[in-house]
Amino acid sequence: MASIMEGPLSKWTNVMKGWQYRWFVLDYNAGLLSYYTSKDKMMRGSRRGCVRLRGAVIGIDDEDDSTFTITVDQKTFHFQARDADEREKWINALEGTILRHTLQLQEAETGFVPSVQDFDRRLAEADAYLQILIDQLKLFDEKIKDSKEDESRRTIENLKETTCSMVESIKHCIVLLQIAKDQSNEQQHANGLISTINPVDGIYQPPLDAPVVNTTMPTQTTLPAGSGPSGPSSGVASPAHIPLPSHSVPDFSYSSSEDEFYDADEFYQSTTSPKHCNNPSGAPAALPLNNEGTALKRPETTESLNSSMSNGTTDADAFDSHDDRDDEGEGESVEEHKSVIMHLLSQVRLGMDLTKVVLPTFILERRSLLEMYADFFAHPDLFVSIAEQSDPRDRMVYVVKWYLSAFHAGRKGSVAKKPYNPILGEVFYCHWDLPSETEEPSPPSQDTVSDGPVPWSSPDSVCFVAEQVSHHPPISAFYAECSRKKIQFNAHIWTKSKFLGMSIGVHNIGQGCVSCLEHDEHYILTFPNGYGRSILTVPWVELGGECNISCSKTGYSANIVFHTKPFYGGKKHRITAEIFAPNDKKSFCSIEGEWNGVMYAKWATGENTTFIDTKRLGIVKKKVRKLEDQLDYESRRLWRDVTLNLKRKDIDAATEAKHRLEEKQRAEARERKENEQQWETRLFHEDGECWVYDEPLLKRIASQRH
Repeated sequence: MASIMEGPLSKWTNVMKGWQYRWFVLDYNAGLLSYYTSKDKMMRGSRRGCVRLRGAVIGIDDEDDSTFTITVDQKTFHFQARDADEREKWINALEGTILRHTLQLQEAETGFVPSVQDFDRRLAEADAYLQILIDQLKLFDEKIKDSKEDESRRTIENLKETTCSMVESIKHCIVLLQIAKDQSNEQQHANGLISTINPVDGIYQPPLDAPVVNTTMPTQTTLPAGSGPSGPSSGVASPAHIPLPSHSVPDFSYSSSEDEFYDADEFYQSTTSPKHCNNPSGAPAALPLNNEGTALKRPETTESLNSSMSNGTTDADAFDSHDDRDDEGEGESVEEHKSVIMHLLSQVRLGMDLTKVVLPTFILERRSLLEMYADFFAHPDLFVSIAEQSDPRDRMVYVVKWYLSAFHAGRKGSVAKKPYNPILGEVFYCHWDLPSETEEPSPPSQDTVSDGPVPWSSPDSVCFVAEQVSHHPPISAFYAECSRKKIQFNAHIWTKSKFLGMSIGVHNIGQGCVSCLEHDEHYILTFPNGYGRSILTVPWVELGGECNISCSKTGYSANIVFHTKPFYGGKKHRITAEIFAPNDKKSFCSIEGEWNGVMYAKWATGENTTFIDTKRLGIVKKKVRKLEDQLDYESRRLWRDVTLNLKRKDIDAATEAKHRLEEKQRAEARERKENEQQWETRLFHEDGECWVYDEPLLKRIASQRH
């Protein structure tokens, strides 16, 4: 018997260049999503096209709650439901179908044919787990009653809720296994076969002379848990009235008019190379967690860590200005790691929080997330120029200019990779010498600041320090200043990542504050979200979301929108921005362009200018103390064994080094818990919902005056 779900959806077509109404039918047993130009055409059996669901991947857009995609057979199909609820029903049913047929494909490839004994064993195992969880649920109720602390009670209630979900899933699995066993036994007894299960094409088929039974929308006894509603609902009809036309499962998804929209720019360009063209779902994914999507590349060099960190330009004896990504290859395939990535993807579901998903070592970027945040100051001259403006309007414009220049430097290359997740208490120090007008670095001042975040730097330098102040949630705090120009920046960010099917969304939660101390102005700003796209082929990165910058003292403000690329046309990496004077509803400056390219400004006077050209901006390399001068908990020294082995392409050794660090962190956390000790941060403290540097320039100047 086929378990079928049907209803209307809109499908994007290239013929009409827009959304077209279609009637869709999901056949759970056949693993097919067929569509027709109308319900009447469906009744006549005039199928327009179909999408095979075996091995397919569903994708959603984090910024659109009605559309979704299905990627399979080197094609990406785009669909639009009426609303978020309807989309969720379709996605749940599709996920259940995909899961069933993908697992059957894996069994077919391994030559595994389950026997009745296998079913009996799995039923017994499932039942045993069910009894254990039911017993645990009883214990949870007792612990909740005995718990006197609200936080402890909430933790236990959350565990109970999770366990209840597991109980329902296991109950459902037992039902499915029993149904499969019973159906198999009936078929075998009817045909006088031995007691083994041998489904046709991985799908159970009833005997040819068996009567056709009409079905309704899949219920919880015909679909996996969470795979669809239990009855008719708006927009998804219940086809109980007539048997649907029988279709064989085609070798490939197709459309009779070949009018489907495929992601040619984003998908085929990455699959036409010899490494990818025969592997629509095979290029491993890179999951850019805890960052906005930094360039994801494989390590290339085999040089040792120490030799690679000794090529600083100025003050080479004291500092290391080497960017650890300079020698990385561009876009090298990680095909050999396909099985690892596909295994990871098999464990996640749409909308799932990926914060605790452990990623394989080979996709790491060879630097800490704390060091990545230093890229906000890759143009230190733009940062200090804010304080050099005499007019508050100009200061606001330069804040926006520095802000928009701050994203391209951290994303070198076209392929996405993620930095190391910082260890609690990890810190990173660096500074920049300001470039001169002759495009050569200014000679460093002989004076040192003697205090501040980087006391070995000069008063003209821009100094930076970052600390991982929390592990759950993972909060990074960072601070920068130029003492000579009396300007500082304080920020904190924590990331929440979400699986979107063909993408990974990384929400950056937190804010920053630029402070011009001579004018007592503070500019509060927020950060865009990051998205790792095309994770099954060659991942690439884009930013998305609306950000704001405002100064309460002057009343100036700016709205900045990072536009994600729409699948039907449009450019990548586009931004638009508006800068407003106090109490004005119309902006005096409109900006448009690409955050990693050229941005143009249109002023209220009618003048058009180039606002920023990131391709012409020279990136100033940061200076970091050599490893032997660093503290044990400084980023580069802390991660040196991982970095060294990644450079040598010794993935096993790098993984082991990473594991040692993580185990050390867990052991220290257990020890603190046993001793009832709280973690004490090194350089930052919590102030309300923000994390603030302990000794900012503002505080030091105030103490000098007194």
